[in-house]
Amino acid sequence: MKIKLPTLEQIDAELARRSLSEFMRQAWHVLEPQTPFVPNWHLEAICEHLSACSRGEITKLIINIPPGHCKSMSVCIFWPAWEWINKPYLRWMFASYAAHLSIRDSIKMRLLIESEWYQKNYGKNYQLIKTNEQLLTNDKHGFRYATSVGGVGTGERVNRVVNDDLLNTTDAESDAMKKQSIDHMKAMSTRGVPTEPFIQVLMMQRVAEDDPAGWAKEQGGWEELILPAEFEESRRARTKIGFVDPRQKDGELLWPALFPAERIKDIAETLGEYGAAAQLQQRPAPVAGGLIKVEWLKDYAQLPQILYKVQSWDTACKDKQENDYSVCITWGVGADGGIYALHRYKAKVEFPDLKMVAIDLYLSHNPVAIVVEDASSGQQLIQELQRPQPHPHRPGMRMRLPIYPIKIGTNKKARVNACTPTIKSSVYVKHSEPWYQDYAHNMAVFPNGAHDDDVDSTTLGVLWLSNNKPRQPKNVTIDLMGR
Repeated sequence: MKIKLPTLEQIDAELARRSLSEFMRQAWHVLEPQTPFVPNWHLEAICEHLSACSRGEITKLIINIPPGHCKSMSVCIFWPAWEWINKPYLRWMFASYAAHLSIRDSIKMRLLIESEWYQKNYGKNYQLIKTNEQLLTNDKHGFRYATSVGGVGTGERVNRVVNDDLLNTTDAESDAMKKQSIDHMKAMSTRGVPTEPFIQVLMMQRVAEDDPAGWAKEQGGWEELILPAEFEESRRARTKIGFVDPRQKDGELLWPALFPAERIKDIAETLGEYGAAAQLQQRPAPVAGGLIKVEWLKDYAQLPQILYKVQSWDTACKDKQENDYSVCITWGVGADGGIYALHRYKAKVEFPDLKMVAIDLYLSHNPVAIVVEDASSGQQLIQELQRPQPHPHRPGMRMRLPIYPIKIGTNKKARVNACTPTIKSSVYVKHSEPWYQDYAHNMAVFPNGAHDDDVDSTTLGVLWLSNNKPRQPKNVTIDLMGR
């Protein structure tokens, strides 16, 4: 009896069926006939993590890698076409910030499935029965739907959700667009089919701290595959399936065969400081800071003589997690002309508590001015504290706080730019303060941070001090008044 040995083509097809990375290598020529496949360890890493998703070992995966490094090809085309070989019944939903992007990948997947190579090796497993730009359906009840943020089709029950660039890089500073993309993720997180592990994959560059990836990270339970274009030892990627970024030296490139140093440099120059940080390094802002550099926040060994103090408030009168913080910084103006951050209050509080905190901070530091922006929630605090207040420690007495409402335009970047000369030359912050690291981070990441309260409070104080030179009061600034 003769044993019929498999052909080399059959062996290759079986290897590709078992391995996503091998499937990608073999299928590459179908979609990129003019471009040779260039292997690299990061492609293997992506495939390893997607395969772990297919096995149910990872159910929520974030992939942050630079543009042009094959993330959409890997995740939106090769992965679903590979999974359908063994599980053609799987239902997929793909979304991007614009429908044409997810439709582009849907068309490419259809071309791959209908190709002679795919049909010869796996065509017996299933057949496409209905196709259009948005929808691929097969005869095993599986489908692939392409949509966009806020688009149709998101009410379907699916096994796999892939969100690829839900936020356009140009919308990094748009709270409305960030909210819309996150609301899309929230909605899709409820659409899983209970009979199969429900897998969610999010791919994007880190354009802002409160972008969809930042939101997902805060929720917890997401595995993160973060691969910057240039290696940073302090951020070496490690995941629960045993993957460790293999690079050894800071600055080592991710895909040097296609993106050598000169090309990365050219891309960085084209993108600019913030764009390069977000798209190449997967940081919402440059590591040294953007509009505000960390090095500008000067440390000091000893305070000089403090001539007077000023408090600057950025207020938010809701205490829910998604709301901003209320921040008050107490500044001391030194005899040397420096502006010293003496104290920083930061919390999420409702207005009655905020009012009491403002009074307590005034009594604790005795500033000659309390600067509050005359807009939004600050107006309520201004109106309340401009009235004589009962003194909490002197029954029968009232006090008048030195409230200074100021109106500032809505262009926060312009406000920061107006303050940068003073911040660079005159602002000092004690680096040993327990709040310094958080404060410095919030300053450096502006305007792409999740919260800009520290920036707003700082610029309010600096701008007011730049235009007002109050004299040292001769006695305490409490105005005692009979009832």
